[in-house]
Amino acid sequence: MGALTGIKVLEMAGIGPAPFCSMMLADMGAEVIRIDRLNQKGTGHRGNIPLRSRRSIALDLKDPVAVETVLRMVEQSDVILEGFRPGVMERLGLGPDVCLQKNPGIVFGRMTGWGQEGPLAMAAGHDINYISIAGALGAMGHADRPPAPPLNLVGDFGGGAMYLLTGILAALLERSNSGKGQIIDAAMTDGTASLLSPAYGMMAMDMWTTNRQDNKLDGGAHYYGSYECSDGKYISIGSIEPQFYALLLELCEIEDKEFELQNDKQHWPSLRKKLESLFITKSRDQWCVLLEATDVCFAPILDLKEAPDHPHNRSRGTFAEHDGVLQPAPAPRFSRTPSSISARPCLAGEHSEEILSDWGFSADEIEQLRTENAI
Repeated sequence: MGALTGIKVLEMAGIGPAPFCSMMLADMGAEVIRIDRLNQKGTGHRGNIPLRSRRSIALDLKDPVAVETVLRMVEQSDVILEGFRPGVMERLGLGPDVCLQKNPGIVFGRMTGWGQEGPLAMAAGHDINYISIAGALGAMGHADRPPAPPLNLVGDFGGGAMYLLTGILAALLERSNSGKGQIIDAAMTDGTASLLSPAYGMMAMDMWTTNRQDNKLDGGAHYYGSYECSDGKYISIGSIEPQFYALLLELCEIEDKEFELQNDKQHWPSLRKKLESLFITKSRDQWCVLLEATDVCFAPILDLKEAPDHPHNRSRGTFAEHDGVLQPAPAPRFSRTPSSISARPCLAGEHSEEILSDWGFSADEIEQLRTENAI
């Protein structure tokens, strides 16, 4: 019984942040129905973790009968979410005006890169593009190289999926007072810009520059960054506060007086080179023995296969195995209504008739949809 048990969600099949948002809703107990395309290439993969915890129906949305089927489901739903370019849902006959007319209380979540309007709204794009115009990518990486893409975590999932999730949950909460649904326009450019609020705050206080690798948190400071060890593996330190920095010097037996100039930026390059020469003298495991679980603010840098086996992650159950697939466990954690992985990733259309039956369609209606190749 997750926190969102009783909430019904329709997810228009897509890739990237919208399915991830749906996974979060499903893990928290919502009944999420994924509406897949009838004749899409491939049916999916059991290892596609963001498709877990929900069922799928495959519909031919070019068929008016299938569109009407979705609208009947809209009448019973709390949320519908989609990640198409602006105007696609309207052309399908499933735009927000139509859905809100069918169900005035529905929350209509829209996920795009550029937003529903603006000069770039209709252009193709990916995470790297969205975080570029928001100012995030330009702040990342080494000063003497092009900006380094931070996987697609910042735009797709941080600035996209999590902002759509926040908007949906807020709209559901507001609906409990007003009884009315509304439209959520979640743009990855907007969300990424919002994530940069602390950086803009520091810039306003003259504590941040627009130069890469020139600030405390972007690899400019010697006490906040990554270092290579003798075994070719890496560690991270974040000894920002004076007491943590002092402990780093103490445990590493550093007596060089230059290290007393912690926040003198002119000395950062020299001090980084000295730390590089120090950390390369021991293996990652040796540094873990010395520094891990102290207030130095230290951690080994693990790859995707190593992370699940770290003792802290194992202790907390940060990763879980479901249906033979190792994957991140649901987050965050609830004291009374825990989230869970309720089902393995769905394949396109594998639950079509089961879903329709559960949602009140008669056997004759389901057979008619099958006969017309609408499902």
